[in-house]
This record gives sequence, C-alpha cells and structure tokens, in this order.
Amino acid sequence: MGAVQGSMLLVYTVIAIAALILLIARYKVYPFLVLIIVSLLLGLAVGMPMDKIVKSFEAGTGGTLGHIAIVVGLGTMLGKMMAESGGAERIATTLIRWFGEKNIHWAMMFVAIIVGLPVFFEVGFVLLIPIAFNVAKRTGKSLLLIGLPMVAGLSVVHGLIPPHPAALLAVQAYGADIGKTIAYGLIVGVPTAIVAGPLFALLIHRHVKLPENNPLAAQFVDTHAQASGRELPGFGITLFTILLPVILMLVGSWADLVFTPKTLPNNLLHFVGNSDVALLIAVLVSFWTFGVRRGFNRDQIQKFCSECLAPIAGITLIVGAGGGFGGVLRDSGISTQIVETAKHAHLSPLLLGWLVAALIRLATGSATVAMTTACGVVAPIASASGIVVKPELLVLATGSGSLIFSHVNDGGFWLIKEYFGMTVGQTFKTWSLCETIISLLGLGLTFALATVL
Repeated sequence: MGAVQGSMLLVYTVIAIAALILLIARYKVYPFLVLIIVSLLLGLAVGMPMDKIVKSFEAGTGGTLGHIAIVVGLGTMLGKMMAESGGAERIATTLIRWFGEKNIHWAMMFVAIIVGLPVFFEVGFVLLIPIAFNVAKRTGKSLLLIGLPMVAGLSVVHGLIPPHPAALLAVQAYGADIGKTIAYGLIVGVPTAIVAGPLFALLIHRHVKLPENNPLAAQFVDTHAQASGRELPGFGITLFTILLPVILMLVGSWADLVFTPKTLPNNLLHFVGNSDVALLIAVLVSFWTFGVRRGFNRDQIQKFCSECLAPIAGITLIVGAGGGFGGVLRDSGISTQIVETAKHAHLSPLLLGWLVAALIRLATGSATVAMTTACGVVAPIASASGIVVKPELLVLATGSGSLIFSHVNDGGFWLIKEYFGMTVGQTFKTWSLCETIISLLGLGLTFALATVL
C-alpha cells in the first residue's frame, strides 16, 4: 500500500487522537501503552515505511525526554528539599500573609509570571508545584483554585513574552524588536492570564472535584519540619534557593550583552544558564541551604533524593510517549500537510500566524515546536503579502496560536493531570480549556492592539 497523501492524512490524525482519548478516558488503559500503540498504528495506517515508524516514535520520545526527564528529575529533588526543610511551607505562609487567603490565587499567578520568564513551562511547573500543594493545604482550598492561576501565568509567559526561549526564536524569525515585544507581550499577556487563571479557576473549581488523597502532593507537603518542631528556614534564603535557577538562566540569556560572543566568560555564562545546569546547581545549593543548615545529615538528604524520584517515573514515561506520538505526526508528513492547508487560506498575516501555530500545536502537542515551525512558514508569506504588520504583533499572534487546546500528545497535559490527580476528562475541562482561553483571548487582544498601534 502506498503512502497516504493530502487531506486523508488529516482524517487519520483525527481518528488517532479520538482513539487515544477513548482508550484512556473510557477504557482506562494505561496512557503510556496507548500512546505507543496508537502511534505505531497511525504510522502503519498512513503508509510510513515500517522500519521508520518505531525509529520515529523513539526519536520523538527521546527528544522530549532528553529535556524533560532531566528537568523533572532535578526540579523534583529541589522541590523535595524545599518541602522537607519547610521552605515550601515558609513561602506558602508568607504569600498567604501578604495577599490574604481570599486573594491567594492572584498571588500564585503573579509568582508564576515572574518565575516563568526565563524558564520552560515544565521547569516553572516543577519549581512552583510544591508551593501550590502547600498553599492548598494551608488554606483548605481546592488545588485547582491555587494551581490553575499558576499554570496560566506560566503558559502565558511561555508563549508570549521573551526572554522565554520559544518567544525569543519568534522575535528573531520575524525580525521584531525585543523590547517592544516584551512591552506588547505584557499588555496582552497580563489580562489574558487574569481571565484564564484566577477568574476561570473561580468558576471551574466548583464543578470539578479532585480526589481527597493525592499521593504526589503528599511527597511535597509531609515535612519533617512540622513533625520534629524544627523552625522553618528564612523567607530570604528559601526564595534565593528557588529563584537561583531562574537567576542563572536570566544571566545566561544576557551573556552576549556582557561579554563578546565565543569568548570563555561568554561560553561559561551560556553553560551555567542552560536549564539543566542551572537546576543542577540549585539542587546542590539546596543540599546546603535546605539540608545541612537545617540539620539533615548526608544519609537523610540521599534518602529524600531517591524517595522523590519513584512517583515521577510513570509521569516521565507518559510525557516521553506523548513526544513519540508527536514524532510520528511530524515524520509521517502530517505536520507539513497541515501547514500546506493553512497556506492556501489567504488570511491576514496575524490570523495566518495564529492558525498555522494552532494547527501544528494540535498535531504535535508542543507549543515550542508549533511556535518555531510556524515562524519559519509565516515569516516569508507575511513579507510577501504586502500587508504591513508590526513584527512584534506577529510574534504575539503566533505565540497565542501555539498555546491552543493542550491534549493527549502534549507532555504538559500529562504533567498537570498527574500532579493535580485529575482524570483525563477533568484535565480537558480545566487545563485544556484554560489554554484555549489564553490562545483565543491572546489573539483577540493582539488584533485590538493592532488597531491602536
């Protein structure tokens, strides 16, 4: 049988995604297995060469895990140290004291926007989730009310605001001015985060009931500090330890401004600013600030590290398999077909940027892949179209498109489902909807901004 061409590719994709959701949500098959089976069957159905299908799935899984496994592993260790020392509790109580219990969901959104600026969504998520668990426990509120504003804040900076890596690539591709992009990004991003985060969370948390017992939350809340009556670490030192990876990544992104590119100090700053290295340094520092200084010995610290990795093994595999599914979609030519379909639609450059990014996001699950691929496609079309559009607004429109409806082929979907202890259906109602609000509102506000500028 020959390879499937044209719009039939899109039909097969829709069937595959429907099958995935049905098997996981309705028949409760373990997501890791379903993702492998459906990816292989989709490859066979669209006529990919058989020897390529497994390779493509493995490459997609490896590509996703290469980054995520290290980030989630190190981030979880840092979170565990913060929980055991009482640092997460210290930050939770301080935020509750500053903002008041009534406004704590606003606090979580702003913290996420600040922490999320230089780091990938997954990094920000693993850094902040222990705080969310602690705040939810202290205030007795639903984890959704605390957690959704946090992931909304992280998601908005991920898609719209440089120096975030994906947005930075778009700035280069469209030849936009980085300062203006940040300014416009905040004008569009902050109201978007407010609607998709705190306001949406207030509405939805009444309709979605999370299970009483969340084994992952227990990892980050059950601290020895309470049990042994130890005093909590100071707010300053706790904040410094958590923000250390964020500071290092920011310093890395400024390396070219401080030192001549390709010189030793420049290379060093870039190296230290890499998310894996920055997190590793923070974990080592936390062994001192949250470990030794709080009276834990080496054996206890070792035990915390090995303890906290077991619960995340399953999540990490599922996240990787989601990447594998995305890999099959890319290599089978489905992503290319989507781009072709969008090109022939003759739309305004802003709408085209949003649409191409949205379609690639739905197909591959990755906002970063969606944004970077869409820029490459839309930049030449936009410049050839003769319609004058501010490149900064193109960055925002493309970024908004790249965030639409996160579903089963997106690592973030599984990360949030598992950490929040939700079912697949609940994750669609909360997280996928939150992402869609961000995407549509971001596009709307970008168009509104275009009429003013």
